[in-house]
Amino acid sequence: MTIQLKVPSMVCDACANSVTKAIHNVDGNADVNVDLNTKLVSIDGNASEEDIRAAIAKAGHTTES
Repeated sequence: MTIQLKVPSMVCDACANSVTKAIHNVDGNADVNVDLNTKLVSIDGNASEEDIRAAIAKAGHTTES
């Protein structure tokens, strides 16, 4: 299942790395692609969107629909 989320609080590579790590904590096998220019994160994995959003929030970042 592929999920695409906008994470407007990502502004640098460190932010992208923390978001990616948070997603991998929920789904270690997920394929995560981050585009800092558009602030879009694409996740191809098995975790639910709710779990991914919660993990990103726990890492200190916000998501939009």
